[in-house]
Amino acid sequence: MATDHQSPASKQQQPGATAFKLVIYEQENFQGRCHELTGPCNNLQEAGVEKVGSILVQCGPWVGYEQANCKGEQFVFEKGEYPRWDSWTNSRRSDSIMAFRPIKVDSQEHKIVLYENPSFAGKKIEIIDDDVPSFHAHGYQEKVCSVRVQSGTWVGYQYPGYRGYQYLFEKGEYKENSEFGAQLPQIQSVRPSARDVTDLLDFTDRAGHRG
Repeated sequence: MATDHQSPASKQQQPGATAFKLVIYEQENFQGRCHELTGPCNNLQEAGVEKVGSILVQCGPWVGYEQANCKGEQFVFEKGEYPRWDSWTNSRRSDSIMAFRPIKVDSQEHKIVLYENPSFAGKKIEIIDDDVPSFHAHGYQEKVCSVRVQSGTWVGYQYPGYRGYQYLFEKGEYKENSEFGAQLPQIQSVRPSARDVTDLLDFTDRAGHRG
């Protein structure tokens, strides 16, 4: 349901509030009609959201999708302010978000293994509790066709420096790149998602994102 605009500074999290809370503004810089989410929304238009101009994440993290029903390009949002489109993506493929869902971060430990070939074959790179801005700097120059997440939640990026398309990796197995939403088997940087709600802002700052 739409509500009257309030500035981000006036929207303080209350003690005992829900673990997930995101506010969508229809115009840039937190202007215009706003819509509050505390759970999944598979179709923002059906929920009355005409456009996503800016986003305030009070409790997260969240993932947004280019298309309804959680399809298409992915955009990961952690606690903080996103005043316009270029503050949450630089891929430039799309300028729309049609769905959101919260990301459950249920582990303090993070371990991910990325493989050169489908079905966990070929060369691999294993990462434990670390953000890696460049696979090349770690000696891995191969494509990424399959991924095993043994613990934690991770965000992969098409290019070094956390740029390009984003891919959310939750605990489980991805046997081929289409299973994690990639048209091409290209991932060149990765980082753990924030470990818990109280750590979100600090961690996103270290990862080079707005917070």
